[in-house]
Parts: sequence; C-alpha cells; structure tokens
Amino acid sequence: MKQDLSDYRKSYEKSELLEENCVENPIEMFRNWFLEVEKSETVAEVNAMTLSTIGLDGFPKGRVVLLKKYTFEGFIFYTNYESEKGLAMTNNPNVCLSFFWPAMERQIIIKGKVEKIAENLSDGYFESRPRGSRLGALVSDQSSVIPSRAYIEQKLKDLEKVYEGKEIERPSHWGGYIVKPKEIEFWQGRANRLHDRIRYQLQADYSWNIERLAP
Repeated sequence: MKQDLSDYRKSYEKSELLEENCVENPIEMFRNWFLEVEKSETVAEVNAMTLSTIGLDGFPKGRVVLLKKYTFEGFIFYTNYESEKGLAMTNNPNVCLSFFWPAMERQIIIKGKVEKIAENLSDGYFESRPRGSRLGALVSDQSSVIPSRAYIEQKLKDLEKVYEGKEIERPSHWGGYIVKPKEIEFWQGRANRLHDRIRYQLQADYSWNIERLAP
C-alpha cells in the first residue's frame, strides 16, 4: 500500500515573528505565546506537548504529555518514574519538548535537562488530582505488558474497594519532573515556506543569546 501526499500543502500567513517583538527571556516569550493560544480558544489542550527521550534501546521516542506548570526555572510534568520514559530520562537526562499549535501556525521546541522535582511538590499535585486519576497511578505499571483491557479494569475495581473511604497517598514510583531549558526555538509559519525561526540559547552567565535561523 502507498499513498502520495505530495499535494498536501498549506500556506502559512497568519502572523510573523520579528526580533523587535522578542523579549529577553524565552520563558516570558513562551508565556506570551501560550496565553495568546489559550485566549484564541482554537486548541483543545494548549498544554499538550511532545516529550522526546533517548530510550534504553538507543532509539529516540516522542509521546504527548501534559505540561502542568512552568516557571522561570523550567517546565513541569508528571508521570510514572518506572515507565519507559521514566527509565529513559534516568539513563539520559537530555530531552526535548515541543508544542505545536496548528491553528496559530506556531511551534516551540525546547531542549534541556530533566530532573525530578521535590517530593513535597509531587505530593501536593497528586492530592489535587481527581480520585480516579490517583487510583489510576496505582493501578498502572506503566509501559509493562498486560494480558488484556479487562485485566486493568478489574485491577481498578479491586483497588476501589481497597481504598473505599480511605485517603490515596502518592505512590513512590510516581511524581514530577522539571525540564530546565538550554535552548528554546520559536517557530512562526510564513508564506512560501520562509518561516520565522528565533532561537534562544542559554549562556554561561545565565543570559540568553538570541539568533534568527534560516527556515
């Protein structure tokens, strides 16, 4: 089977990214773009991002996770520490995050190092999750092979009985990570494939060098 997709084309003409509109700190620039996309109400999950890691098998792998917080220090998300991505990040902390907001014709690509956040911060976020999501973190040995859908659903029912009327504490194998950026690229689609690409790179004195890249 084959399908020719060469005629799938779109002209990007909604906006522009010029140096005079860039602020000194890329986290502030990220916030500006994030809020603009959120306000536009054109994206169902503005905080959905692709996390790319280098697996234990040596292959890169990307998957969509949800950004839960960002600060001037970095970008925070939560997952199972013993999952495929958790083990990959333990083995190699160099990761990439990417956001794609097609309705705004924008991308943001973030390279950085990942590390676990403090346990009390993971505790606080875990307590804020719906009860079903907390049970889900206990039920799933994420990335492991299971025999069927029925197996995991029965496991959830069993745990619902165990924790009926009880508090659900955060399991030690689940918590937050922060990606501390070394490089952030902002991409704005433009006509004739002459896209705007502005790259911020962290310097030794913690300032950011700003450069335009060829599209």
